[in-house]
Amino acid sequence: MAFLQANIYSNVLEMEVSLNVILPQKTEKKIGTTTKGNLTDVPVMYLLHGMGGNHSVWERRTSIERYVTNLGLAVIMPSTDLGWYTDTRYGMNYWTFISEELPTICHELFPQLTTKREKTFAVGLSMGGYGALKLGLAKPEKFGAVASLSGSVNLAERVDDLLAIRGKNFWEGIFGPLEHIQGSNNDPMYLLEQLVAEGKKAPAIFLCCGEEDFLLQGNKTMAKALSAQKIDHTFETGPGSHSWDFWDMWIQRVLEWLPLEK
Repeated sequence: MAFLQANIYSNVLEMEVSLNVILPQKTEKKIGTTTKGNLTDVPVMYLLHGMGGNHSVWERRTSIERYVTNLGLAVIMPSTDLGWYTDTRYGMNYWTFISEELPTICHELFPQLTTKREKTFAVGLSMGGYGALKLGLAKPEKFGAVASLSGSVNLAERVDDLLAIRGKNFWEGIFGPLEHIQGSNNDPMYLLEQLVAEGKKAPAIFLCCGEEDFLLQGNKTMAKALSAQKIDHTFETGPGSHSWDFWDMWIQRVLEWLPLEK
């Protein structure tokens, strides 16, 4: 594998953005791990961080590079600040960046990446779990599978979960009046309803959450809604809280679940 650290300029955000990137590279080692490489049509996973994290946190807090060693999978880990994968009310368009501009830039810089829906994935934890599910529901034509680890996937109905983390002014700077989240394009439940109403093909969806996590109930509600809409999904829980011990373990489960040629 190759591990790259990149700084790119976002025209959408009008600022420099950092990326960590893992790319398949053919290696033949006498000591260590021999890996396979590919120069074309490489599957790609956009791996999103949560609040308090940045482009480096998955690499520092988990063994993600080791976990993907023999999967032939490229991993894109962008820094998205505290933007909640949303075009914020304060004028920073993080949703447009993550859903439109970033994939375009990555395909320019790394032309070996696939352009096929069925080999393009979004995965994230907490805030990033929200972002990954939002990408899958709002851009189903671009993603074959998405996974949320401990995601805030039902935030419109569980505003108290948000307010337990940050004050009202913070959230309204991102989403606007909190009572307006429900039924908006920032509400995963609404995006699910729209996807079904428009007859679009949903990506495969994976949800997981720790049994001691304060976001567990919201994940259960989302899983129930996916079942009611007959959307292909997997929902699993296990011991753990909102912590890296849980996410380091469950990102391995996500990689097993992804539709990769193994």
